Amino acid sequence: METAPRTVPAIIVAIDGPSGTGKSSTSKAVAAALGLRYLDTGAQYRAITWWMVENGIDTADAEAVADAAAKPEIVSGTDPLAPAITVDGIDVSGPIRTQEVTSKVSAVSAVPRVRTLITELQRSIAAGAEGGILVEGRDIGTTVLPDADLKVFLTASPEARAARRSGELKGKEATDLAATREALLRRDAADSGRKTSPLAKADDAVEVDTSDLTLQQVIECVVTLVEEKRALR
Repeated sequence: METAPRTVPAIIVAIDGPSGTGKSSTSKAVAAALGLRYLDTGAQYRAITWWMVENGIDTADAEAVADAAAKPEIVSGTDPLAPAITVDGIDVSGPIRTQEVTSKVSAVSAVPRVRTLITELQRSIAAGAEGGILVEGRDIGTTVLPDADLKVFLTASPEARAARRSGELKGKEATDLAATREALLRRDAADSGRKTSPLAKADDAVEVDTSDLTLQQVIECVVTLVEEKRALR
């Protein structure tokens, strides 16, 4: 008599942390390795920021941003090997990574109406992910998915983060380490200090300091954490 194949329990994994900790690279690799869907929530905030800029909305005017927040249609793909994101049918995977969007995304993300709409979108995507999903961002474990099966919070020293981020920037956007470090710290202050869903480590999150780890070491660490959690379910 043949034995039915063992079904791997669906699992929801939340990975939070500031920029430059290796969050996106780790999240995509872990999701791909474990057969999970993947959602980059930061890309969604970048997408709505891009739309505001393209449509002439003053991103410093919270009321104007709130009034326009429901207009763009944001669709996120969940394939970790080829994550896609469109706004009103336009592929914005590249445009949302510009310095202009980067410099304005914190202000747009801080608007409560924006966070409410994007959080609802994120929860619906997570709920519909068959087999489980890994969701990365800044408030996933604390606000978006507080009941996630596993919560991981990645950290790293400002120096390590600046080195990584500076290495990611190309061409005209490349900056020196000191400037990159200061930009990251300003972003941290904005994200941690906002009243609505600030960047924070959930009380039950596992903290992983990536400062002295290679990307592969971080991936292996998180894969182990997920596998251990799966084994208990």
